[in-house]
Amino acid sequence: MNVTICTIGELLVEFLAKEENQGFSRPGEFWGPYPSGAPAIFADQVAKLGLGSVLFSCVGNDAFGEMNIARLESDGVNINGIAILQKATTGSAFVSYRSQAQRDFIFNMPNSACGLLTADHIDDTLLSQCNHFHIMGSSLFSFRMIDAMRKAIENIKARNGTVSFDPNIRKEMLNIPEMSQAFEYILDYTDIFLPSDGELDYFGLNPGAMNRCWWISF
Repeated sequence: MNVTICTIGELLVEFLAKEENQGFSRPGEFWGPYPSGAPAIFADQVAKLGLGSVLFSCVGNDAFGEMNIARLESDGVNINGIAILQKATTGSAFVSYRSQAQRDFIFNMPNSACGLLTADHIDDTLLSQCNHFHIMGSSLFSFRMIDAMRKAIENIKARNGTVSFDPNIRKEMLNIPEMSQAFEYILDYTDIFLPSDGELDYFGLNPGAMNRCWWISF
């Protein structure tokens, strides 16, 4: 059976603080830009494993968008689901490490090109080529994005496909009401749940949903 996996979400550039504990409240130097975005990284790794990989996202008509698309295409990702928007800029993220396991972020996503993605950007013909849909929790930052996720879930499930869900929770995004509201809906359709140890407590309030899928903790 040929497997083609699709995902939906942010496509952005990342800037990494040069010093540990550098933070964002004072001037400092950063490495970058690097092509990034959790769904984009996932799609890239799928392609490198030799599987079909489709990413639905939006970028601006700028050099950051060009860099992201070029990287994905060179690694074998199907980029036909990426829209280039003329009146928006490509998203960005600034990252500062406090330790090996702890990071702080500043995201520019809701007001960037990827934040304007809607269900209308999800091409039915391209989606019909996919038999598995992977969801990154970091992408659930707007009702528009969530509507696009719903469209993909309904399409995949109607064809007996499968859904996996990596919560990928960022503390900087937990105050976004759209995100927490979407979790329970997505879990109802999830076949493979991939929380980290720290995320198990967050989802412990909904054990029934967790029991309806396979889950693997990292």
